Amino acid sequence: MNAKELYQLYLQHPQVTTDSRDCPKDSIFIALKGASFDGNKFAKSALEKGCSYAVVDEKEYAEEGDERFILVDDCLTAYKELAREHRRRFSIPVVGITGTNGKTTTKELVSAVLAEKYRVMHTEANYNNDVGVPKTLLRLTAEDEIAVVEMGASHPGDIKKLVDYVEPTCGLITNVGRAHLQGFGSFEGVMKTKGELYDFLKAHDGLVFLNTSNEHLVDMAQQRELERIVSYGTDGDAQVQGEVGVCEPFLTFSWHVDGQPNVYEVHTHLVGTYNMDNMLAAIAVGLHFAVAPQQICHALESYQPSNNRSQLEQTAHNWLIVDAYNANPTSMAAALDNFQRITVKQPKMVILGDMRELGSVSREEHQKVVDMLRKDDFAKVWLVGEEFGKTECDFRKFRDVEEVKTAIAKEQPQGYYILVKGSNGIKLFQLPELL
Repeated sequence: MNAKELYQLYLQHPQVTTDSRDCPKDSIFIALKGASFDGNKFAKSALEKGCSYAVVDEKEYAEEGDERFILVDDCLTAYKELAREHRRRFSIPVVGITGTNGKTTTKELVSAVLAEKYRVMHTEANYNNDVGVPKTLLRLTAEDEIAVVEMGASHPGDIKKLVDYVEPTCGLITNVGRAHLQGFGSFEGVMKTKGELYDFLKAHDGLVFLNTSNEHLVDMAQQRELERIVSYGTDGDAQVQGEVGVCEPFLTFSWHVDGQPNVYEVHTHLVGTYNMDNMLAAIAVGLHFAVAPQQICHALESYQPSNNRSQLEQTAHNWLIVDAYNANPTSMAAALDNFQRITVKQPKMVILGDMRELGSVSREEHQKVVDMLRKDDFAKVWLVGEEFGKTECDFRKFRDVEEVKTAIAKEQPQGYYILVKGSNGIKLFQLPELL
């Protein structure tokens, strides 16, 4: 069965599940494979639980004579092609967002701004890979007026694969940094893969929202000779210009449109000057789609971060800046620089976890973080994980988060301003409730 035939079946049964534990009546089950599971083995069970059809890619699981089993060459490909067929039913604008850091926050900010005027369908949580993106596209309905789709990458070619299904009409790259180097092989590999969004937009006469304060993004745009651009940044040449006010700890900034007299001040609930670019991206997108400046400011000031991203928390004993969802050399440097600049009365403490997926440069990059910490005057520095354990320094080291929990229970640090940052796999998100 090809994609168009499968889509006709989907129109009669417009609900897809890839989880055999969740099988709504009359839905279609698609048997995806993972590192530790094979959905084909659960196809029959999915039918018994209420699914009308089961899409499989191994013939032995397609029971002969039972038309409810649909055999395809590859279930993941079929899933993505089904999502693309659905996406093509809609002529609405689709904003594609990728980047090394800040793409989920930017996606949420862009969606919040656009929601002031439109019915917006956007990526939920961080469903930004080759399974999450089709799931997002299949959520499109006739009521939606615009879509915002986040796309992640950890290997060369990942973005090209995704844009071929998302087919964005416009988009932006938040930044490019030294992350997932184990998969990309080099920083140049990161730029090439992220730049595949620019490649698609250029080839399809799409619009690019470009941060002209980021030299890497400017170079990437110039190399591709992009012409349809809306620029934003903190430099004087951008169409949408911003200026940081204070960040103690929440970011306050002002913005204006080049050549226009009105200046708007925004008081956010985000910690970190590094969120300035994310805010300006949302402003640029909003203005392009005719959202009023006052509506834009309202959306940005109302936005509350979640999912352990730049969150400020006050506990009974400490103030915490929690950024424990992701970490790489670029975001770690930005977080430490911002934390150093914040003026507070309390002594400062940092709890940093390993940065994952850096491959052969991991030891070097972790040592750079340690060297950066030596220049700061933090009251306490705790380093967590095997990679930080290999660094040369006198800072306190912990093998894993369990050892940190034991130390917190014993020493009960109180009265500190604490930055908690590390890759999600280090599980530092378990610490705030103990601090």
